[in-house]
Amino acid sequence: MDLVLDVADRNLLTPYVYPTGWPEDEPCRQLLSLFVITNLGALALYLLFGTLSYYFIFDHELKKHPQFLENQVSREIAYALRSLPWISVPTVALFFAEVRGYSKLYDNIEDSPYGWLGVFLSMLSFLFFTDMGIYWIHRGLHHKLFYKRFHKPHHLWKIATPFASHAFHPVDGFMQSLPYHVYPFLFPLHKVTYLGLYIFVNVWTISIHDGDYRVPRLLRHVINGSAHHTDHHLYFDYNYGQYFTLWDKIGGSYKSPTAFEGKGPHDYLRKLREK
Repeated sequence: MDLVLDVADRNLLTPYVYPTGWPEDEPCRQLLSLFVITNLGALALYLLFGTLSYYFIFDHELKKHPQFLENQVSREIAYALRSLPWISVPTVALFFAEVRGYSKLYDNIEDSPYGWLGVFLSMLSFLFFTDMGIYWIHRGLHHKLFYKRFHKPHHLWKIATPFASHAFHPVDGFMQSLPYHVYPFLFPLHKVTYLGLYIFVNVWTISIHDGDYRVPRLLRHVINGSAHHTDHHLYFDYNYGQYFTLWDKIGGSYKSPTAFEGKGPHDYLRKLREK
């Protein structure tokens, strides 16, 4: 995040926003800047990719499903917009620790002991580490001690749209993002790679709520896509994973998506039309 902060300071904040006597590395200034940048970035990612997905990928026929709520899209957006600033508060604390040099993020490829191979391997390990972390956190949020208070609001959307992707209770949203932020404190990771992965995970979160169930046949039971996550919203106790089905299979919570078996939401709508 210090790369983004440096660009913002150099091109906007130092010449146009902050007093000339306020040093760029002063902690209060960094916290304030990170809070603004994090919120604007999250808002831009959510609204830009959510809107693109909603208008160009999401099947609007799903809005005719009986479990699609009245005014659902506007309610999803409103809930997300209320939650994102609160989610950003602990997130900014972790970004601040990164900026102050407490993480294992590095600037140059040469700083990786394995060069470009190390960068590639770190991308894979990031995906598998965060997939494992999110699986157990997500599954824990379904426990009766936490579900009603923190995770139930996200399950209000049985037939989700891309805008449901960030419509979490703030505690729920932050907890499920925690593995992304913990990783660079435990393992070396290139800074630009981390920014790219941060964008990717936000886009992926939108994609598993987009109602597009198409997955290459060979990967249907490997990749946790929209079909899997739709069944999670519909049937509650299945498919907690984020990218892969590995941990659901290990944890006994894997369910073959109904959309792959001719029993999904589209099939239900087709049967209603035929009656």
